[in-house]
Amino acid sequence: MGILEKISEIEAEMARTQKNKATMGHLGLLKARLAKLKRELIEPKGGGGGTGEGFDVAKTGDARIGFVGFPSVGKSTLLSNLAGVYSEVAAYEFTTLTTVPGVIRYKGAKIQLLDLPGIIEGAKDGKGRGKQVIAVARTCNIIFIVLDVLKPLQHKRLIEYELEGFGIRLNRDPPNIGYKKKDKGGLNLTSTVAQSELDHDLVKTILAEYKIHNADITLRGDYTTEDLIDVIEGNRIYVPAIYVLNKIDQISIEELDIIYKIPHCVPISAHHKWNFDDLLEMMWDYLRLCRIYTKPKGQLPDYTAPIVLKDGKSSIEDFCNKVHRSILKEFKHALVWGSSVKHQPQKVGKEHMLCDEDVVQIVKKI
Repeated sequence: MGILEKISEIEAEMARTQKNKATMGHLGLLKARLAKLKRELIEPKGGGGGTGEGFDVAKTGDARIGFVGFPSVGKSTLLSNLAGVYSEVAAYEFTTLTTVPGVIRYKGAKIQLLDLPGIIEGAKDGKGRGKQVIAVARTCNIIFIVLDVLKPLQHKRLIEYELEGFGIRLNRDPPNIGYKKKDKGGLNLTSTVAQSELDHDLVKTILAEYKIHNADITLRGDYTTEDLIDVIEGNRIYVPAIYVLNKIDQISIEELDIIYKIPHCVPISAHHKWNFDDLLEMMWDYLRLCRIYTKPKGQLPDYTAPIVLKDGKSSIEDFCNKVHRSILKEFKHALVWGSSVKHQPQKVGKEHMLCDEDVVQIVKKI
């Protein structure tokens, strides 16, 4: 029996099983087995790795955004009009058969755009070229899920299901679950909040399926069986997603008002280039980047070419490494102007955390 048949069999058994306190352990076991089988689809045994011809595009710039969607929803038109790159556009399905890259510059950052071939239902199971498409999507900082505004919910659910099946978690933070395997001592489960689903027996059953009998588990939130399995599997990707509802030239103003209230959603017309400003602004918010300007001694700051780093997670040391790795060897201290310091300028060390649009001057050892 192949992997897909085994998956179908387990999913059918889960659908037949009533969910109650008595069946929680059995369902947990089935979910763990399902996750292990799906991992084999994500990471097939015996080499043959890579995403395939035309899919493996080298990462460039400060961030990478992948366009995911069903065929003929306007991904290629969107890339062409955003980046000025010609991606073949036609009124028939499956025009784009490989990954087409493009680059835009926004607020000083260089952002790579990838127009991925249209995925179809069953993509995570290898239908069409779905595996390669979703494998590239796993490498992106943001996913643009491009939907036809006339049938958004139907396509949205299907795409989310396909991405979830490939270990991609959209607009979610990783579960705050501490997990440490041990050589002995059995299972030690602690929880900082009351649990509505996970208890000692259920956690023990799930771990046993992975042949783990000694571990420390700390639950710092009310989590589900799926959350625990995600942590054990350790290969999940947590990615922000923006739902790009295309072809708004085909709907009414009243319908447009409703769409604007949907979370993570931006209505556009790729063909008419409508509402690109809102899309780019949301993209920037979700990327969480910060721009750091350099200031050579005795000169004005250079506002034309910022060093782009991760917002809230980047230090002077990260800044130095991004400019040139040799700088840290001669580093004495830095002078910083901006919102990350109280005084303008302020002398700081390499551990100092930077904020967006700070200005930095590196002072070297004499």
